[in-house]
Amino acid sequence: MGTWLFVGGVLLLLGAATGVGQFMQRQPESGLNSALIDAFNRRVRAWWLLCTLLAAAVIFPSRPGITVLLFGLLAFWALREFITLTPTRLSDHRALFWIFVVFTPLQFVLVGMGREMYGLYSILIPVYGVLFVAARVAFSGDPKRFMERTAIIQSGLVICVYCLSFAPALLYLELFETSELASDNPKPWQHNGLLLFWFVVMVQLGDVLQYGWGKLMGQHAIAPSINPSRTWEGFLGGIGSTALVGAALSNVTPFTMWQAACMAMVVALAGFAGGMAMSAIKRDRGVQDFGTLVVGHGGVLDRIDSLCFATPVFFHLTRAFFTPGM
Repeated sequence: MGTWLFVGGVLLLLGAATGVGQFMQRQPESGLNSALIDAFNRRVRAWWLLCTLLAAAVIFPSRPGITVLLFGLLAFWALREFITLTPTRLSDHRALFWIFVVFTPLQFVLVGMGREMYGLYSILIPVYGVLFVAARVAFSGDPKRFMERTAIIQSGLVICVYCLSFAPALLYLELFETSELASDNPKPWQHNGLLLFWFVVMVQLGDVLQYGWGKLMGQHAIAPSINPSRTWEGFLGGIGSTALVGAALSNVTPFTMWQAACMAMVVALAGFAGGMAMSAIKRDRGVQDFGTLVVGHGGVLDRIDSLCFATPVFFHLTRAFFTPGM
């Protein structure tokens, strides 16, 4: 019952946000900043996209492969946007073929094979993928900007594919309720899809609250040349507020209230770092968005930049502290 109340509450809030956004957009004489309204509506559409992906994890808990496939497609498109935006040369195309056709699907296939494959999918890309890209680009015989070109491809592969693959990997963790871990026969916690939903909600909520606090109280930009809207006031207010919401929703996780608050805080912090890093890439390339998958929506990577950085952090903390024998 708690599962559907949580999911239903999120969908209800999204529906209300959609209605508010559409109402504000149709009131040009209201005096509201049209750019802010547009940004709000784009973010709401992004939440609907992510909720569609997460619905499979909650509705079909016995079929995690569906969620793995959906996240694999999302990672593929995000990597495409990343590579399209950054400079590469014709001699890099064979290396790019391998990362799109072999390494990206293989990473998610290994994730879908279950937790027994953790030892392999946890090193496939950061070890073998990185080494392969360097060697394959070298074999092309083009030394011009070699280090820059290989670093671009390697970064895209790690951020867009490797990091995001840990989201569906959460569905395969063997989790137990915190209060039961110390006992001889701990009680398993079998709502991994709901935990994935909670995690994504915390990441997105962290972004919104940081932005909101920044608009209300922001005076000191952290890195104005990277993103002038990211302020210290927004950073602290957003992380603190996310921790409070995470604690309030601890009943849909295997965590205690304090643990949920700490996990939500760490997730918001990692998401903030991701947003800053991806903003730096866009400033370097002189663009506002990574892509335009949907008109007026920006690119996929614009909507999941925080998720890419927060996902491996959340996965490994959960695996380290909330699974037996770790």
